[in-house]
Amino acid sequence: MNLANRITLARIFLVPIIMVLLLINVDLKPLSFDGSDFSITWNQILAALVFIVAASTDGLDGYIARKNKIVTNLGKLLDPLADKLLVAAVLISLVEMEKLHAWIAIVIISREFAVTGLRQIALLEGTVMAASKWGKWKTAVQITMIIDLLLNNFPFAFLDFPFDQISIYAAALITVYSGIDYFVKNKNLIPLTA
Repeated sequence: MNLANRITLARIFLVPIIMVLLLINVDLKPLSFDGSDFSITWNQILAALVFIVAASTDGLDGYIARKNKIVTNLGKLLDPLADKLLVAAVLISLVEMEKLHAWIAIVIISREFAVTGLRQIALLEGTVMAASKWGKWKTAVQITMIIDLLLNNFPFAFLDFPFDQISIYAAALITVYSGIDYFVKNKNLIPLTA
């Protein structure tokens, strides 16, 4: 259990904390600004901060593992699992909070499962599928969307700019495109006959 794997495990352990913050109603006065319709609960602010910390560990654990040459099979298994758990849990919470349509969450989560399955097939074939540039963009756009939704479109709400809606559809589009990209580039791994 090296440092990189501990960081990955910490990301997994932050998932239920985020969900509790989002889904348990604490009766505190929301933060609001005079002369504005904008308000946000303290739970959402805390959840957003914990999510930012968790999401920022995604690149950190991989960097530490590669730099110190401590890449392990456990890390290869836990890292993508931690990413999927984090994103899926927050997306489902956002659906429950009525901040995200269920079909968007289903599209994003389905793509994650499909690409994870393809990666497992690649591992069985002795191949490691590296993250593509579209996969990295997908992650960045999804994280941006989630943070914006957790913060009720702050600061764009003050400008009457629907960044939250734009980020939702951008995340859905790039998620689908990056999934298609993975399958097209790795079509040789998919058996055409049973």
